Amino acid sequence: MSPSIVKEVKTTCPYCGVGCGVIAQVDELNQVSIKGDPSHPANLGRLCSKGAALGETVSPEGRQLYPEVRGEQCSWEQALAEVAGGFQKAIQKHGPGAVAFYVSGQLLTEDYYVANKLMKGFIGSANIDTNSRLCMSSAVAGYKRAFGSDSVPCSYEDLERAKLIVLVGSNTAWCHPVLFQRIRQAKKANPDLQIIVVDPRRTPTTDIADRHLALRPGTDALLFNGLLNYLDAQDERNPLFTEQHTEGLEAALATARDSAADIPSVADRCALHEEEVSEFYRLFARTERVVTVYSQGINQSSSDSDKNNAIINCHLFTGRIGRPGMGPFSFTGQPNAMGGREVGGLANQLAAHMEIDNPRHRDCVQRFWNAPGIADKEGLKAVDLFEAIDEGRIKAVWIMATNPVVSLPEAERVKSALKRCELVVVSDCMAETDTMALAHIKLPAMTWGERAGTVTNSERRISRQRAFLGAPGIARPDWWIITEVARRMGFAEAFAYTQPAEIFREHAALSGFENGGSRDFDIGVLADIDDLQYDALEPIQWPVNEAARTGTPRLFGDGRFFTATGKARFIAVTPRAPASTTSSDYPFVLNTGRVRDHWHTMTRTGKSPRLASHRIESYVELHPGDAVARDISDGSLVTVSSPLGQVIVRARLSDDQQPGSLFVPMHWNDQFAHHGRIGCLIPANTDPLSGQPESKHAAANVSLYTPAWHGFMFSRRHLTPDEASYWARSRGRGLWRYELAGEQQPQDWAQAARALLCSEAADVGWMEYYDRSARRYRAARFVNDVLESCIFIGPDIHLPPRDWLEKLFNQDRPSDADRSHLLTGEAPSGSADIGRTLCACNGVGEQAILEAIAQQGLDTVEAISEFTRAGTTCGSCLPEIRALLEKK
Repeated sequence: MSPSIVKEVKTTCPYCGVGCGVIAQVDELNQVSIKGDPSHPANLGRLCSKGAALGETVSPEGRQLYPEVRGEQCSWEQALAEVAGGFQKAIQKHGPGAVAFYVSGQLLTEDYYVANKLMKGFIGSANIDTNSRLCMSSAVAGYKRAFGSDSVPCSYEDLERAKLIVLVGSNTAWCHPVLFQRIRQAKKANPDLQIIVVDPRRTPTTDIADRHLALRPGTDALLFNGLLNYLDAQDERNPLFTEQHTEGLEAALATARDSAADIPSVADRCALHEEEVSEFYRLFARTERVVTVYSQGINQSSSDSDKNNAIINCHLFTGRIGRPGMGPFSFTGQPNAMGGREVGGLANQLAAHMEIDNPRHRDCVQRFWNAPGIADKEGLKAVDLFEAIDEGRIKAVWIMATNPVVSLPEAERVKSALKRCELVVVSDCMAETDTMALAHIKLPAMTWGERAGTVTNSERRISRQRAFLGAPGIARPDWWIITEVARRMGFAEAFAYTQPAEIFREHAALSGFENGGSRDFDIGVLADIDDLQYDALEPIQWPVNEAARTGTPRLFGDGRFFTATGKARFIAVTPRAPASTTSSDYPFVLNTGRVRDHWHTMTRTGKSPRLASHRIESYVELHPGDAVARDISDGSLVTVSSPLGQVIVRARLSDDQQPGSLFVPMHWNDQFAHHGRIGCLIPANTDPLSGQPESKHAAANVSLYTPAWHGFMFSRRHLTPDEASYWARSRGRGLWRYELAGEQQPQDWAQAARALLCSEAADVGWMEYYDRSARRYRAARFVNDVLESCIFIGPDIHLPPRDWLEKLFNQDRPSDADRSHLLTGEAPSGSADIGRTLCACNGVGEQAILEAIAQQGLDTVEAISEFTRAGTTCGSCLPEIRALLEKK
């Protein structure tokens, strides 16, 4: 009988900017199960593979349970005093500019608010920036230049009401899977809906595209300047809108004519066929309801603000904004990147969308906070902030809920900078991250499921995150930690909060303070809600004010913007080449991004066996032609290098990748791979306006890595394979998986294997096989007849399949047949091998799908999904199922 459900709580997913509503159920054994909330407007019950697997990530395993000061566990009182005293000492000796906070889109709005208030209002420095700088600060800059405010004009329902959706630099299928599902369903319901994907790579998102424009990396602004020029030539201007509601058009048109004179020149410079460009332009010109979606492929560039505005210019020119089914729509990356923007989490902002360089705004915020001396100039943006740490200008830094040693460009320099910093404070839920390893003071923070507050998604929708679990150890919410430090720094009166509802009410009140419609962000009417109303707060889109008490689906329908003139601004865009240029030593363009089932630096998703099964180690995707020229085969280990360093990853050959281009995921780090941090290869080139790094275009090279041996290992324990020069680990069900390689052959494999697998006890069950001539070694350890670990070594990558062996770890005791076949690596006759997991949601393996195709005669993706259930939940695996079908 299944355990009874004892608690059911509606909350919000902690992953991407879609902001899906989820229902968390806790049973009498304290096990958590997750399902989509059908009442939440963002997802209407849908979930992606990551959201569906959230229950596997909430265990106390690996958590930071207690505060530590310089390696010693201590009380909260001691830790808080050390943080406050350390910051006060740095400020007294060097001034407010000598301290900094580096925060995160993983924080709740209430956490973000008090951190920003403490730094900008009471410490008096604007040296607080966020990891959202790395993913959407250019969208902020683009919107502010065009609209006078950081206003996302669209709603998700516009995706279903559009007639044309242009997805630019956005692998929506993997990065925003639920929105991809909504688009897929919209196209199914309305076959006239056209979808164009603009992306150098052919990604799973192109599975639903009518056209894929695989343009040359870095030429997006040129393509959209050409579109603006074409729209003008075809007389597609909306004269009423442009004359009454915009300014700067002629300068933008002049620059577009100069840079993108005609379709042949645009096609040539973008490496596209003329017909592709002309058809895209024709569709955009003749389709009234157009939504242009853009994400990191646009934002992570050294000219990303201009790329944003090149897109927005085309919507302003045609008046396609503020009405259903149209608009320029930035998809944010993190669950609360938008909330961070609302409270001034970026170094160049104040709270409530006010500007730090605006004296009237500074006065407004200072009076509202009763702050002693508010920061009067913008602080250091993320890359510059860590450069200042490296140079010794910043003496103390507090890092909250993020892992910059992995995620920032020039990551090795970031690591070195933190090693030299006088005081590094890290608040995190996990005990072992690359950044936590460098902390002088470690603070245990609550995480999803334990804390309460609000987040805001990509369509400006504020939703509640609610607690349904107790915190392990003595972990505390971030807002509490910040507040307690503020009190010890002498600011107790301004930080007298006892619960997040109080912070939210103050945040809402500031948004409406002396606003009167002059600022876009206004949730002033929510300042009056009581605690019960806060607890029950339903998802709602801002602005939420007297004129729109139930929220606002889309902005600018009245043609009024937040510039000084009330008119939207066209921005003259001169396309610029990426900052990094290829050379004979580094002839490839390196692009980084996400994979389907992992998130950021894997501190959460790395705990889930389900999510770790799709991509168990990092890889580089490259074109087969490039691989052949370098003697690289599919599955080989390779070295990817740049002028900054190198990583070792697995090669994946794919025609989806352009010749001369490489793709490596951003997620892997020193906790999950040896030599896997791709941020170490990315130069710190940034957009001059937004400060966002160029993570999509680094000069690189790739070459075959030739170790002396290859191998893999399964263990129920977490082990450190010191003999390996390359290793990557991932979570399986009840075990850890390791992929291995080494440059030196041990003198005695049996001794080395026993030292690794049997370090805790010598009296164990042991099986081994060694073929010296073939250089193959295999061993297995048993504890009370239960398979505890095994290792397989060979001279090359041709090793036995892993899937059947992994399945043995789910058995109480292997059968005699399984045990006798164990060291052969081959399943006994009749044992199923499911192959690698293709559908993480429903646990369907590749082999099961191939067998269904062959044995059942299935010839459509729909038939395969119906028979196997693969792709019926998240849908993100459907492109891979289609690829298998096409290869049969």
